[in-house]
Amino acid sequence: MHAIDSPGEIPVDSTQGRGILATTVLASGMVFLDGTIANVAARQIGVDFSSSFATLQWVLNGYTLALASLLLLGGSLGDHFGRRRVYLIGIAWFAIASLGCAFAPSAGLLITARVLQGVGGALLTPGSLALIQSTFRPADRGRAVGIWSGMAGVATAAGPLLGGYLVQHVSWRLAFGINVPFAVAAILLGLRHLPESRNAAAGRRPDFAGTCLIALSLGALTYGTTVAGDRGWAALSLGVTAAGVVLLALFVLVESRLRHPLLPLRLFADRTFAGANLMTLTTYAAMSAVLFLFVLNLQVSAHYGALAAGLATLPITVLLLLVSPRAGALAARLGPRLPMAVGPLIAAAGVTLTTRIDERHHGYLLDVLPGMAVFGLGVACLVAPLTSTVMNAAPPDDVGVASGVNNAVSRLAGLLAIAVLPPLAGLTGDRYRIPADMTHGYRIAAAVCVGILILGSVVVTLTVPNSRQALEDVSDVARH
Repeated sequence: MHAIDSPGEIPVDSTQGRGILATTVLASGMVFLDGTIANVAARQIGVDFSSSFATLQWVLNGYTLALASLLLLGGSLGDHFGRRRVYLIGIAWFAIASLGCAFAPSAGLLITARVLQGVGGALLTPGSLALIQSTFRPADRGRAVGIWSGMAGVATAAGPLLGGYLVQHVSWRLAFGINVPFAVAAILLGLRHLPESRNAAAGRRPDFAGTCLIALSLGALTYGTTVAGDRGWAALSLGVTAAGVVLLALFVLVESRLRHPLLPLRLFADRTFAGANLMTLTTYAAMSAVLFLFVLNLQVSAHYGALAAGLATLPITVLLLLVSPRAGALAARLGPRLPMAVGPLIAAAGVTLTTRIDERHHGYLLDVLPGMAVFGLGVACLVAPLTSTVMNAAPPDDVGVASGVNNAVSRLAGLLAIAVLPPLAGLTGDRYRIPADMTHGYRIAAAVCVGILILGSVVVTLTVPNSRQALEDVSDVARH
Protein backbone atom coordinates (compact mmCIF):
# COMPACT_ATOMS: atom_id res chain seq x y z
CA MET A 1 0.00 0.00 0.00
CA HIS A 2 1.27 3.47 -0.80
CA ALA A 3 0.51 6.71 0.99
CA ILE A 4 -0.84 9.71 -0.90
CA ASP A 5 2.03 12.16 -1.24
CA SER A 6 0.40 15.50 -0.51
CA PRO A 7 2.27 16.84 2.53
CA GLY A 8 1.33 20.24 3.85
CA GLU A 9 -2.18 20.38 2.39
CA ILE A 10 -4.13 17.54 4.02
CA PRO A 11 -7.36 18.50 5.91
CA VAL A 12 -7.92 16.99 9.34
CA ASP A 13 -11.46 15.93 8.42
CA SER A 14 -10.44 14.02 5.27
CA THR A 15 -10.10 10.23 5.21
CA GLN A 16 -6.33 10.53 4.93
CA GLY A 17 -6.22 13.14 7.69
CA ARG A 18 -8.13 10.89 10.08
CA GLY A 19 -5.83 8.00 9.16
CA ILE A 20 -2.73 10.10 9.89
CA LEU A 21 -4.11 11.14 13.27
CA ALA A 22 -5.05 7.55 14.08
CA THR A 23 -1.60 6.13 13.39
CA THR A 24 0.25 8.93 15.20
CA VAL A 25 -2.05 8.71 18.22
CA LEU A 26 -1.80 4.90 18.36
CA ALA A 27 1.98 4.75 18.14
CA SER A 28 2.91 7.73 20.29
CA GLY A 29 0.14 6.78 22.72
CA MET A 30 1.74 3.35 22.99
CA VAL A 31 5.03 4.97 24.02
CA PHE A 32 3.37 7.33 26.51
CA LEU A 33 1.27 4.44 27.86
CA ASP A 34 4.35 2.30 28.39
CA GLY A 35 6.15 5.15 30.09
CA THR A 36 3.56 5.17 32.88
CA ILE A 37 2.23 1.61 32.89
CA ALA A 38 5.48 0.51 34.54
CA ASN A 39 4.72 2.79 37.49
CA VAL A 40 1.88 0.65 38.75
CA ALA A 41 3.73 -2.57 37.89
CA ALA A 42 6.85 -1.52 39.79
CA ARG A 43 5.80 -2.87 43.17
CA GLN A 44 4.94 -6.34 41.82
CA ILE A 45 8.15 -6.43 39.75
CA GLY A 46 10.04 -5.65 42.96
CA VAL A 47 8.28 -8.52 44.74
CA ASP A 48 8.83 -11.04 41.93
CA PHE A 49 12.52 -10.24 41.56
CA SER A 50 13.16 -9.26 45.24
CA SER A 51 14.41 -5.89 44.00
CA SER A 52 15.64 -2.81 45.82
CA PHE A 53 14.24 0.67 45.11
CA ALA A 54 17.31 1.37 42.95
CA THR A 55 16.38 -1.58 40.71
CA LEU A 56 12.85 -0.26 40.34
CA GLN A 57 14.30 3.12 39.39
CA TRP A 58 16.30 1.46 36.62
CA VAL A 59 13.25 -0.40 35.29
CA LEU A 60 11.79 3.06 34.71
CA ASN A 61 14.95 5.01 33.96
CA GLY A 62 16.56 2.46 31.62
CA TYR A 63 13.66 3.09 29.26
CA THR A 64 13.61 6.85 29.78
CA LEU A 65 17.39 7.15 29.48
CA ALA A 66 17.49 5.55 26.03
CA LEU A 67 14.44 7.54 24.97
CA ALA A 68 15.80 10.89 26.15
CA SER A 69 19.30 10.23 24.80
CA LEU A 70 18.20 9.24 21.30
CA LEU A 71 15.12 11.40 20.69
CA LEU A 72 17.19 14.07 19.00
CA LEU A 73 18.79 11.45 16.77
CA GLY A 74 15.34 10.05 15.99
CA GLY A 75 14.13 13.45 14.84
CA SER A 76 17.31 14.00 12.84
CA LEU A 77 17.10 10.60 11.14
CA GLY A 78 13.53 11.37 10.11
CA ASP A 79 14.56 14.72 8.64
CA HIS A 80 17.40 13.02 6.73
CA PHE A 81 15.98 9.71 5.53
CA GLY A 82 12.22 10.29 5.60
CA ARG A 83 9.97 10.79 8.61
CA ARG A 84 7.47 8.13 7.54
CA ARG A 85 10.20 5.49 7.05
CA VAL A 86 11.94 6.10 10.38
CA TYR A 87 8.61 6.32 12.16
CA LEU A 88 7.43 2.91 10.95
CA ILE A 89 10.78 1.29 11.76
CA GLY A 90 10.53 2.71 15.27
CA ILE A 91 7.08 1.20 15.79
CA ALA A 92 8.27 -2.27 14.78
CA TRP A 93 11.39 -1.99 16.98
CA PHE A 94 9.30 -0.93 19.96
CA ALA A 95 6.93 -3.88 19.54
CA ILE A 96 9.77 -6.43 19.41
CA ALA A 97 11.42 -4.92 22.52
CA SER A 98 8.05 -5.03 24.31
CA LEU A 99 7.96 -8.79 23.78
CA GLY A 100 11.43 -8.94 25.33
CA CYS A 101 10.07 -7.18 28.43
CA ALA A 102 7.12 -9.55 28.62
CA PHE A 103 9.34 -12.64 28.66
CA ALA A 104 12.30 -11.29 30.69
CA PRO A 105 13.42 -13.96 33.22
CA SER A 106 15.35 -11.57 35.49
CA ALA A 107 15.46 -7.92 36.55
CA GLY A 108 18.69 -7.39 34.61
CA LEU A 109 17.22 -8.66 31.34
CA LEU A 110 14.02 -6.69 31.96
CA ILE A 111 16.08 -3.51 32.29
CA THR A 112 17.95 -4.40 29.07
CA ALA A 113 14.69 -4.90 27.19
CA ARG A 114 13.40 -1.61 28.60
CA VAL A 115 16.48 0.16 27.20
CA LEU A 116 15.76 -1.37 23.79
CA GLN A 117 12.16 -0.18 24.09
CA GLY A 118 13.48 3.31 24.63
CA VAL A 119 15.48 3.10 21.39
CA GLY A 120 12.35 2.23 19.43
CA GLY A 121 10.43 4.99 21.18
CA ALA A 122 13.13 7.49 20.22
CA LEU A 123 12.70 6.62 16.56
CA LEU A 124 8.93 6.98 16.47
CA THR A 125 8.06 9.68 19.02
CA PRO A 126 9.51 12.78 17.30
CA GLY A 127 8.10 11.52 14.01
CA SER A 128 4.55 11.76 15.34
CA LEU A 129 4.53 15.54 15.78
CA ALA A 130 6.80 16.15 12.79
CA LEU A 131 4.41 14.22 10.53
CA ILE A 132 1.44 16.19 11.84
CA GLN A 133 3.25 19.48 11.33
CA SER A 134 4.47 18.62 7.83
CA THR A 135 1.36 16.92 6.41
CA PHE A 136 -1.69 18.91 7.58
CA ARG A 137 -2.62 22.24 6.05
CA PRO A 138 -1.63 25.21 8.27
CA ALA A 139 -5.20 26.07 9.29
CA ASP A 140 -5.70 22.56 10.74
CA ARG A 141 -2.38 22.04 12.50
CA GLY A 142 -3.41 23.58 15.83
CA ARG A 143 -6.50 21.40 15.97
CA ALA A 144 -4.51 18.30 14.96
CA VAL A 145 -1.89 18.93 17.63
CA GLY A 146 -4.66 19.47 20.19
CA ILE A 147 -6.24 16.11 19.32
CA TRP A 148 -2.84 14.40 19.37
CA SER A 149 -1.90 15.99 22.70
CA GLY A 150 -5.20 15.07 24.30
CA MET A 151 -5.08 11.45 23.19
CA ALA A 152 -1.39 11.08 24.03
CA GLY A 153 -2.10 12.55 27.44
CA VAL A 154 -4.96 10.10 27.88
CA ALA A 155 -2.58 7.24 27.06
CA THR A 156 -0.12 8.55 29.65
CA ALA A 157 -2.76 8.79 32.33
CA ALA A 158 -4.41 5.50 31.32
CA GLY A 159 -1.18 3.62 31.96
CA PRO A 160 -1.76 3.19 35.71
CA LEU A 161 -5.38 2.16 35.08
CA LEU A 162 -4.66 -0.47 32.45
CA GLY A 163 -1.48 -1.56 34.21
CA GLY A 164 -3.33 -1.94 37.50
CA TYR A 165 -5.90 -4.26 35.97
CA LEU A 166 -3.32 -6.42 34.22
CA VAL A 167 -0.97 -6.58 37.21
CA GLN A 168 -3.72 -7.50 39.65
CA HIS A 169 -5.75 -9.89 37.51
CA VAL A 170 -3.31 -11.29 34.92
CA SER A 171 0.43 -10.47 35.08
CA TRP A 172 2.69 -7.46 34.88
CA ARG A 173 4.26 -9.14 31.84
CA LEU A 174 1.11 -8.64 29.78
CA ALA A 175 1.33 -4.92 30.59
CA PHE A 176 4.28 -4.88 28.18
CA GLY A 177 3.05 -7.50 25.71
CA ILE A 178 -0.17 -5.56 25.08
CA ASN A 179 1.86 -3.09 22.99
CA VAL A 180 2.12 -5.53 20.08
CA PRO A 181 -1.47 -5.29 18.70
CA PHE A 182 -1.34 -1.48 18.98
CA ALA A 183 1.91 -1.47 17.02
CA VAL A 184 0.49 -3.69 14.27
CA ALA A 185 -2.54 -1.41 13.86
CA ALA A 186 -0.35 1.72 13.76
CA ILE A 187 1.94 0.22 11.09
CA LEU A 188 -0.98 -0.80 8.86
CA LEU A 189 -2.57 2.65 9.14
CA GLY A 190 0.78 4.34 8.52
CA LEU A 191 1.48 2.32 5.39
CA ARG A 192 -1.90 3.30 4.00
CA HIS A 193 -2.22 6.96 4.95
CA LEU A 194 1.13 8.59 5.80
CA PRO A 195 2.87 10.66 3.11
CA GLU A 196 6.65 10.80 3.15
CA SER A 197 8.41 14.03 4.08
CA ARG A 198 11.95 15.08 4.88
CA ASN A 199 14.13 18.16 5.35
CA ALA A 200 15.77 18.89 1.99
CA ALA A 201 18.35 21.11 3.68
CA ALA A 202 19.54 18.40 6.09
CA GLY A 203 23.17 17.31 5.97
CA ARG A 204 24.31 14.09 4.36
CA ARG A 205 24.59 12.15 7.58
CA PRO A 206 23.29 12.54 11.12
CA ASP A 207 25.42 13.84 13.99
CA PHE A 208 26.55 10.59 15.59
CA ALA A 209 29.27 12.32 17.65
CA GLY A 210 26.67 14.50 19.32
CA THR A 211 24.44 11.48 19.86
CA CYS A 212 27.22 9.58 21.65
CA LEU A 213 28.09 12.56 23.83
CA ILE A 214 24.51 13.27 24.96
CA ALA A 215 23.84 9.55 25.58
CA LEU A 216 26.99 9.19 27.68
CA SER A 217 26.25 12.41 29.54
CA LEU A 218 22.69 11.47 30.47
CA GLY A 219 23.76 7.94 31.32
CA ALA A 220 26.46 9.21 33.68
CA LEU A 221 24.15 11.75 35.31
CA THR A 222 21.44 9.14 35.84
CA TYR A 223 23.80 6.48 37.16
CA GLY A 224 25.63 8.90 39.43
CA THR A 225 22.50 10.35 41.02
CA THR A 226 20.86 6.92 41.38
CA VAL A 227 23.95 5.47 43.09
CA ALA A 228 24.11 8.54 45.32
CA GLY A 229 20.52 7.99 46.37
CA ASP A 230 21.19 4.33 47.15
CA ARG A 231 24.68 4.57 48.74
CA GLY A 232 25.28 8.26 49.40
CA TRP A 233 27.56 10.81 47.77
CA ALA A 234 30.87 8.93 47.71
CA ALA A 235 33.78 8.87 45.26
CA LEU A 236 31.92 6.77 42.68
CA SER A 237 28.69 8.77 42.59
CA LEU A 238 30.48 12.13 42.68
CA GLY A 239 32.94 11.11 39.95
CA VAL A 240 30.33 9.70 37.58
CA THR A 241 27.99 12.68 38.07
CA ALA A 242 30.84 15.12 37.47
CA ALA A 243 31.77 13.22 34.31
CA GLY A 244 28.18 13.58 33.13
CA VAL A 245 28.32 17.36 33.61
CA VAL A 246 31.63 17.58 31.70
CA LEU A 247 30.26 15.47 28.84
CA LEU A 248 27.17 17.68 28.67
CA ALA A 249 29.34 20.80 28.39
CA LEU A 250 31.41 19.08 25.69
CA PHE A 251 28.21 18.19 23.83
CA VAL A 252 27.16 21.86 23.76
CA LEU A 253 30.64 22.88 22.56
CA VAL A 254 30.66 20.30 19.75
CA GLU A 255 27.14 21.20 18.64
CA SER A 256 28.02 24.89 18.42
CA ARG A 257 30.76 24.12 15.87
CA LEU A 258 28.95 21.74 13.51
CA ARG A 259 27.25 22.80 10.30
CA HIS A 260 24.47 20.24 10.74
CA PRO A 261 24.32 19.55 14.48
CA LEU A 262 22.08 17.11 16.27
CA LEU A 263 20.81 20.03 18.38
CA PRO A 264 20.66 23.34 16.47
CA LEU A 265 21.48 25.75 19.27
CA ARG A 266 20.11 28.60 17.15
CA LEU A 267 16.61 27.36 18.01
CA PHE A 268 17.16 28.45 21.59
CA ALA A 269 17.96 31.99 20.47
CA ASP A 270 14.20 32.34 20.11
CA ARG A 271 12.86 33.32 23.54
CA THR A 272 9.53 31.57 23.01
CA PHE A 273 11.13 28.26 22.02
CA ALA A 274 13.60 28.42 24.90
CA GLY A 275 10.95 29.40 27.45
CA ALA A 276 8.48 26.73 26.33
CA ASN A 277 11.16 24.05 26.60
CA LEU A 278 12.22 25.28 30.03
CA MET A 279 8.59 25.07 31.10
CA THR A 280 8.49 21.54 29.65
CA LEU A 281 11.48 20.64 31.83
CA THR A 282 9.86 21.87 35.04
CA THR A 283 6.33 20.65 34.33
CA TYR A 284 7.22 17.14 33.18
CA ALA A 285 9.69 16.67 36.02
CA ALA A 286 6.89 17.27 38.49
CA MET A 287 4.35 15.21 36.53
CA SER A 288 6.68 12.20 36.22
CA ALA A 289 7.65 12.18 39.88
CA VAL A 290 4.08 12.64 41.10
CA LEU A 291 2.59 9.89 38.91
CA PHE A 292 5.32 7.42 39.92
CA LEU A 293 5.35 8.10 43.65
CA PHE A 294 1.60 8.73 44.05
CA VAL A 295 0.65 5.30 42.69
CA LEU A 296 3.37 3.63 44.78
CA ASN A 297 2.26 5.54 47.88
CA LEU A 298 -1.33 4.40 47.44
CA GLN A 299 -0.22 0.77 47.29
CA VAL A 300 2.25 0.91 50.17
CA SER A 301 0.79 3.47 52.62
CA ALA A 302 -2.93 3.31 51.87
CA HIS A 303 -2.91 -0.43 51.05
CA TYR A 304 -4.61 -0.04 47.68
CA GLY A 305 -4.41 -2.95 45.25
CA ALA A 306 -2.78 -2.41 41.86
CA LEU A 307 -6.13 -1.98 40.11
CA ALA A 308 -7.51 0.43 42.73
CA ALA A 309 -4.30 2.49 42.57
CA GLY A 310 -4.63 2.67 38.79
CA LEU A 311 -8.30 3.64 38.98
CA ALA A 312 -7.38 6.44 41.39
CA THR A 313 -5.79 8.34 38.49
CA LEU A 314 -8.83 8.01 36.20
CA PRO A 315 -9.81 11.71 36.62
CA ILE A 316 -6.59 12.69 34.83
CA THR A 317 -7.58 10.58 31.83
CA VAL A 318 -11.11 11.99 31.67
CA LEU A 319 -9.98 15.61 32.01
CA LEU A 320 -7.25 15.27 29.39
CA LEU A 321 -9.77 13.84 26.96
CA LEU A 322 -12.34 16.58 27.61
CA VAL A 323 -10.22 19.67 28.24
CA SER A 324 -7.01 19.29 26.21
CA PRO A 325 -8.49 19.85 22.70
CA ARG A 326 -10.46 22.84 24.00
CA ALA A 327 -7.36 24.29 25.65
CA GLY A 328 -5.51 23.98 22.35
CA ALA A 329 -8.32 25.73 20.48
CA LEU A 330 -8.49 28.49 23.12
CA ALA A 331 -4.74 29.07 22.91
CA ALA A 332 -5.00 29.30 19.10
CA ARG A 333 -7.63 32.07 19.43
CA LEU A 334 -6.37 34.08 22.41
CA GLY A 335 -2.69 33.22 22.75
CA PRO A 336 -0.97 30.46 24.73
CA ARG A 337 0.36 32.33 27.76
CA LEU A 338 -2.75 32.22 29.94
CA PRO A 339 -3.45 28.45 29.86
CA MET A 340 0.28 27.70 30.05
CA ALA A 341 0.73 29.91 33.11
CA VAL A 342 -2.44 28.91 34.96
CA GLY A 343 -2.18 25.18 34.25
CA PRO A 344 0.92 24.53 36.41
CA LEU A 345 -0.59 26.49 39.31
CA ILE A 346 -3.75 24.38 39.21
CA ALA A 347 -1.64 21.22 39.00
CA ALA A 348 0.41 22.39 42.01
CA ALA A 349 -2.78 22.80 44.03
CA GLY A 350 -3.74 19.26 43.10
CA VAL A 351 -0.38 17.87 44.21
CA THR A 352 -0.78 19.66 47.54
CA LEU A 353 -4.16 17.99 48.07
CA THR A 354 -2.66 14.52 47.55
CA THR A 355 -0.30 14.91 50.52
CA ARG A 356 -3.21 14.19 52.87
CA ILE A 357 -3.09 10.50 51.97
CA ASP A 358 -1.65 8.13 54.60
CA GLU A 359 -2.74 5.03 56.53
CA ARG A 360 -5.60 6.96 58.17
CA HIS A 361 -6.71 9.15 55.26
CA HIS A 362 -7.17 7.14 52.08
CA GLY A 363 -10.88 7.25 51.29
CA TYR A 364 -11.21 7.79 47.56
CA LEU A 365 -13.97 10.42 47.46
CA LEU A 366 -12.60 12.67 50.21
CA ASP A 367 -8.84 12.07 50.16
CA VAL A 368 -7.85 10.89 46.67
CA LEU A 369 -10.35 12.26 44.13
CA PRO A 370 -9.97 16.00 44.91
CA GLY A 371 -6.23 15.98 44.40
CA MET A 372 -6.33 13.90 41.22
CA ALA A 373 -9.17 15.98 39.73
CA VAL A 374 -7.41 19.31 40.34
CA PHE A 375 -4.05 17.94 39.19
CA GLY A 376 -5.63 16.52 36.01
CA LEU A 377 -7.36 19.81 35.23
CA GLY A 378 -4.07 21.69 35.49
CA VAL A 379 -2.25 19.23 33.23
CA ALA A 380 -5.08 19.29 30.68
CA CYS A 381 -4.93 23.10 30.50
CA LEU A 382 -1.25 23.22 29.58
CA VAL A 383 -0.38 20.19 27.42
CA ALA A 384 -1.83 21.22 24.04
CA PRO A 385 -0.84 24.95 24.22
CA LEU A 386 2.68 23.99 25.30
CA THR A 387 3.14 21.56 22.41
CA SER A 388 1.72 23.96 19.83
CA THR A 389 3.91 26.81 21.08
CA VAL A 390 7.09 24.76 20.74
CA MET A 391 6.25 23.59 17.23
CA ASN A 392 5.09 27.02 16.01
CA ALA A 393 8.30 28.66 17.20
CA ALA A 394 10.43 26.39 14.99
CA PRO A 395 11.10 26.85 11.25
CA PRO A 396 9.20 24.35 9.03
CA ASP A 397 12.36 22.45 8.02
CA ASP A 398 13.27 21.92 11.68
CA VAL A 399 9.97 20.51 12.92
CA GLY A 400 11.48 17.05 13.32
CA VAL A 401 14.36 18.37 15.38
CA ALA A 402 12.07 20.70 17.36
CA SER A 403 9.77 17.80 18.17
CA GLY A 404 12.77 15.72 19.18
CA VAL A 405 14.10 18.52 21.39
CA ASN A 406 10.80 18.97 23.19
CA ASN A 407 10.25 15.27 23.67
CA ALA A 408 13.85 14.83 24.84
CA VAL A 409 13.41 17.65 27.35
CA SER A 410 10.22 16.08 28.74
CA ARG A 411 11.89 12.66 29.04
CA LEU A 412 15.04 14.15 30.54
CA ALA A 413 12.84 15.90 33.10
CA GLY A 414 11.21 12.62 34.12
CA LEU A 415 14.55 10.81 34.10
CA LEU A 416 16.23 13.23 36.49
CA ALA A 417 13.14 13.65 38.68
CA ILE A 418 12.78 9.90 39.27
CA ALA A 419 16.53 9.54 39.82
CA VAL A 420 16.91 12.49 42.22
CA LEU A 421 13.64 13.09 44.09
CA PRO A 422 13.06 9.68 45.73
CA PRO A 423 16.48 9.53 47.43
CA LEU A 424 16.18 13.22 48.32
CA ALA A 425 12.93 12.28 50.06
CA GLY A 426 14.58 9.38 51.90
CA LEU A 427 13.19 6.56 49.74
CA THR A 428 16.29 4.36 49.45
CA GLY A 429 16.94 0.63 49.69
CA ASP A 430 13.88 -1.19 51.04
CA ARG A 431 12.47 1.78 52.96
CA TYR A 432 9.77 2.34 50.35
CA ARG A 433 8.10 -0.85 51.62
CA ILE A 434 7.48 0.72 55.07
CA PRO A 435 4.16 2.67 55.02
CA ALA A 436 5.27 5.49 57.35
CA ASP A 437 8.51 6.04 55.44
CA MET A 438 6.69 5.96 52.11
CA THR A 439 4.16 8.55 53.28
CA HIS A 440 6.88 10.85 54.65
CA GLY A 441 8.96 10.49 51.48
CA TYR A 442 6.00 11.20 49.21
CA ARG A 443 5.16 14.39 51.08
CA ILE A 444 8.72 15.69 50.74
CA ALA A 445 8.80 14.89 47.02
CA ALA A 446 5.35 16.46 46.53
CA ALA A 447 6.47 19.70 48.18
CA VAL A 448 9.44 19.88 45.80
CA CYS A 449 7.13 19.23 42.82
CA VAL A 450 4.82 22.06 43.88
CA GLY A 451 7.78 24.44 43.84
CA ILE A 452 8.86 23.19 40.41
CA LEU A 453 5.37 23.70 38.96
CA ILE A 454 5.21 27.27 40.29
CA LEU A 455 8.61 27.92 38.71
CA GLY A 456 7.25 26.68 35.37
CA SER A 457 4.37 29.15 35.57
CA VAL A 458 6.79 32.01 36.22
CA VAL A 459 9.00 30.98 33.29
CA VAL A 460 6.15 30.93 30.78
CA THR A 461 4.83 34.27 32.00
CA LEU A 462 8.21 35.86 31.28
CA THR A 463 8.94 34.21 27.92
CA VAL A 464 5.81 33.28 25.93
CA PRO A 465 3.83 35.94 24.01
CA ASN A 466 0.38 36.67 25.36
CA SER A 467 -1.49 37.24 22.11
CA ARG A 468 -2.19 35.10 19.08
CA GLN A 469 -0.69 37.75 16.82
CA ALA A 470 2.53 37.84 18.83
CA LEU A 471 2.89 34.09 18.48
CA GLU A 472 2.29 34.31 14.74
CA ASP A 473 4.97 37.00 14.53
CA VAL A 474 7.36 34.71 16.39
CA SER A 475 6.54 31.92 13.96
CA ASP A 476 7.14 34.20 10.96
CA VAL A 477 10.53 35.26 12.34
CA ALA A 478 11.48 31.61 12.89
CA ARG A 479 10.58 30.78 9.30
CA HIS A 480 12.85 33.49 7.93
